[in-house]
Amino acid sequence: MSSTLTYTPIEEIPKIRDDLRTTFNTGVTRSLEWRKRQLYQVARLAQNEVEAICDAMARDFAKPRFEVIMAELAAVVQRALTSAESLEEWIKPEHPDVPDFQKSWKPTIYKAPKGTVLIISPWNYPVILTLQPLIGAISAGCCAILKPSEAVPHFSKLLAELLPKYLDTSAYRVINGAVPETTKILELQWDHIFYTGNGRVARIVASAAAKHLTPCSLELGGKSPVVVDATYDMELAAKRILWGKCNNAGQICVSPDYILVPRHKQDELIKGFEKAYKAFFPEGALDDANYGSIVNDFHFQRLSALLDRSRGEKVGGVFGGRRDPARRRFEPAIVRGVDENDSLLEEEIFGPILPFIAVDSLDEAIDFINARPHSLVLYAFTEDPAVKERLINETQSGGIAFNDTFQHLAVGELPFSGVGESGYGYQFLRYSFEAFTHMRSSVDIPRSEERNLSLRYPPYKTEAYQMLGGALNMPIPE
Repeated sequence: MSSTLTYTPIEEIPKIRDDLRTTFNTGVTRSLEWRKRQLYQVARLAQNEVEAICDAMARDFAKPRFEVIMAELAAVVQRALTSAESLEEWIKPEHPDVPDFQKSWKPTIYKAPKGTVLIISPWNYPVILTLQPLIGAISAGCCAILKPSEAVPHFSKLLAELLPKYLDTSAYRVINGAVPETTKILELQWDHIFYTGNGRVARIVASAAAKHLTPCSLELGGKSPVVVDATYDMELAAKRILWGKCNNAGQICVSPDYILVPRHKQDELIKGFEKAYKAFFPEGALDDANYGSIVNDFHFQRLSALLDRSRGEKVGGVFGGRRDPARRRFEPAIVRGVDENDSLLEEEIFGPILPFIAVDSLDEAIDFINARPHSLVLYAFTEDPAVKERLINETQSGGIAFNDTFQHLAVGELPFSGVGESGYGYQFLRYSFEAFTHMRSSVDIPRSEERNLSLRYPPYKTEAYQMLGGALNMPIPE
């Protein structure tokens, strides 16, 4: 497959949006059977095109086949099928429990599709982070434009070729391009925008959306900390943290970003990392096919500069961070003795560098976390209920995962979201459906209620004040 990515002509972008809006207005996307058929087709795309997708991602940044299948394709199939199977229940109108005098009003919540939506996805996990929001949009009954990243040209070209083979192109289209094309897309009005990426671009997306009062889901990232309790098994903690850090060479929004470790346990934890590394990559990661490359030269140079500028102590040995610029290969590096002003704490690392910050107490670890923007996830390795309780109650993050990394993404029944700088808006299965759904409230007041409603009409009588303002006399507990 050629790496040449053909960009969508800018002048065609408004018409593509308008064509999808026309389709939405016909009502075709609202049918339960139609939605299920499109969801099954998403699953078929992921199943049938494994080889083509893995090949494209290997060409783009040497992403290991196992990682593509485990973390992306398998999840797309499972979540598309689960959504199709659950959809009949999800779309049913809800009838909330109300006081007896309101029951005849038939209070109802209808699940209405928001309309024509925009999904902007990143380069690091382009399959799942494009198709998972699409599963939500289809489930909700929306039409959608997909804008994949130009940083993975083989994948984005393939997606544009595959989508028309599987999905109804009157409702779902791919727009390829870079900044000019995305700028044009964002000038248009959408009924929802789902953006996955970094905070800088998220602010551009949110500002553009605000001009049209368009709601957004922003799945961002941040510096996800790892707290290691002194009583936990250091060898097991190291193994599970390293596995999470090595996924996609650390290029994932939930990658462990830095470790807060008790000062007297630092050496033991590093030994655990060395043992796990030798087991994962007996000949080192530089040439190992089970370890990915950095996506492009810009990010390779960015990571190199972060590591080279660090004033911390490079652990060396197997964690020396050996590099091959020609192939954008970057082995994992551990840096100990990192302080709060170090280069490695300036921004989300988004790569295979892991700073160690020694702390002398849980209080110090919590204070360090709370002094920084809220992360997408907080990891903690502890079996102490009191430590867990403190971290739950005294910190903020999109999610909190105990005693493993990355694995919480496998639980589709949990809402996945950031908070503050790590984003907002929930996704996964029903939460993805709800992201693209408007909860449309309704009442239907019968004629027979006129007698009960008569007090609301002027001229207002004393009896009306007593009846309709009665809540003002309700007792309030101390």
